[in-house]
Amino acid sequence: MSGRIERRFAELAQAGRTGLVPFFTCGDPSLDAAAPIMHALVEAGADVLELGVPFSDPQADGPVIQRSSERALARKVGLRSVLATCRTFRERDQGTPIVLMGYLNPVEIYGVDRFARDAAEAGVDGLLVVDCPPEEAADLRAALSAAGLRLILLASPTTDEARLGLIAEQASGYLYYVSFAGVTGADALRADDVGARLDALRGALQVPVAVGFGVKDAQSARQLAPHADAVVIGSALVERLAAQDDTASACAAAKAFLGPIREALDAGMPGVS
Repeated sequence: MSGRIERRFAELAQAGRTGLVPFFTCGDPSLDAAAPIMHALVEAGADVLELGVPFSDPQADGPVIQRSSERALARKVGLRSVLATCRTFRERDQGTPIVLMGYLNPVEIYGVDRFARDAAEAGVDGLLVVDCPPEEAADLRAALSAAGLRLILLASPTTDEARLGLIAEQASGYLYYVSFAGVTGADALRADDVGARLDALRGALQVPVAVGFGVKDAQSARQLAPHADAVVIGSALVERLAAQDDTASACAAAKAFLGPIREALDAGMPGVS
């Protein structure tokens, strides 16, 4: 089974480039700005988009994303709004993979099978569910797979060998590696330790590995680039977007933030000018 995610990572590998995966919360700074921000991020060098689904209890997220989710919920942004945003984005972009990132409760309320069908119709490629461990994901995985969607799994420094074996069997799309045990946006990145763990993971898995949590800027992204297939950057972008008060300024801020990170990832890579 092959789709947009697999094609994009194959293209990156062939070009010798590290993927760039920005995250922001759909509906913050506004719902109308969401699809334009997605396009702006692609124009600035994003390879995969992670779009946050607002949730009232985002337990794995730090204060920046928690507040972002609260603001989006106050604007009545829910899963239907997120899917509508993806449909709007797909009117202009059929190639960039979209992964929805969030929590299981909204999907269960929506209905797992109906969500999978509607998400596929909206142009979504994968789902990353923070609070659904692989041992409990059989029904969700089956529904997503039937619709052609990937369930993106997570691993962290505390993932033991038994669970890593299970993840290796079930992983699809790519693996999201949490660079340290904590919440998003925390400042605890130790590049040498993370790099060694990433090298080991990439040798053990059949899917690409993206690293997130603690990646804040061009420097931290570049430090991890040799060890990962992609880097994910979220809280720092979310914080930048939160300060904008209209769509044009939000898009400009997205480009200004992501552009230097793309340049840093490409710096010195063979075949990349």
